[in-house]
Amino acid sequence: MRAIVYEEFGPAEVLHLAEVPVPQIRPSDLLVKVGAAGVNRADLLQRNGFYGAQQFGESPLLGLEVAGEVIAIGDAVTDIEVGARVMAIVGGGGYGAFARVDRAMAVPIPDSMSFHQAAAVMESFVTAVEAVSHLAGVKAGQSVLIHSAAGGIGSAAVQLAHSLGAVVYATASAARHEDVLGLGADAVIDYRTSDFEAEIAALTNGAGVDAIVDFVGGDYLARNLRSLKPGGVLVQVGILSGENDAVIPLNLVLHNHLRLVGTVMKSRTPQEKRAMVQRFAERALPLFAAGKLRPLLDHAFPLAQAAEAHRRMEKGGGFGKIVLTL
Repeated sequence: MRAIVYEEFGPAEVLHLAEVPVPQIRPSDLLVKVGAAGVNRADLLQRNGFYGAQQFGESPLLGLEVAGEVIAIGDAVTDIEVGARVMAIVGGGGYGAFARVDRAMAVPIPDSMSFHQAAAVMESFVTAVEAVSHLAGVKAGQSVLIHSAAGGIGSAAVQLAHSLGAVVYATASAARHEDVLGLGADAVIDYRTSDFEAEIAALTNGAGVDAIVDFVGGDYLARNLRSLKPGGVLVQVGILSGENDAVIPLNLVLHNHLRLVGTVMKSRTPQEKRAMVQRFAERALPLFAAGKLRPLLDHAFPLAQAAEAHRRMEKGGGFGKIVLTL
């Protein structure tokens, strides 16, 4: 089958199309003919050697989410048929014509959604449900600050928090303010020209917010903690700043009974990933069918142009997800 491979770590140019074996399914698997695959920042990190030889899945190929048609099922699978349209999280292998999918990691694609759109859903919205709903426990009437709100996961988190009835504050570049407001944010802060800590203090009359979802890290950490209400929670999903070490104001954490929770999907066990997908299926999938959530597609590239897709993600400034199409 056609797939994107690389022989050495490096820039986007190391990616190229090649012929590789079709994956063999096990009793609890599906074989999916891939219609489209999502591109994620973890793919860029893997290509650059950030994880070294470590693998967090079942395939050395890039790609953590796919949308496509089931063409074969394992002997133990009884609740889905060949021909079904599914979107799924995979442990690598998305950048290929066919993908092996754990049945418990796949959910049906709503009838109104194309493969292109569905490929922009799983990684972003499964992570958003985990961060906003499961870990932060955001409820109606609460307030939440979501950083990097124009990105794939950030934009999903804004939609989800809004659908839960929360007051949503967000950070994004000035060029994306109207886009983020259109997702349900109540106010958007330009992180390039404004101090979000001061802005949140002004917006909340000094009270702070109940929860924060952050993808940046670094010097955002202390500012985030100072922006929380007593008893608030900060869910750290990524470190876009590249700064692993940060100062934590422990006196504030202790005095205000704050919680700091870290989460990342790639390093979770298969059992944990299945539980995350189940929570997504229960809490978010019905909202897509009802039109309360929608996939956001920034750009679609043919599979052979995976290097260009990676360069677009590295450049930044897009709105929504980048996908590869087959």
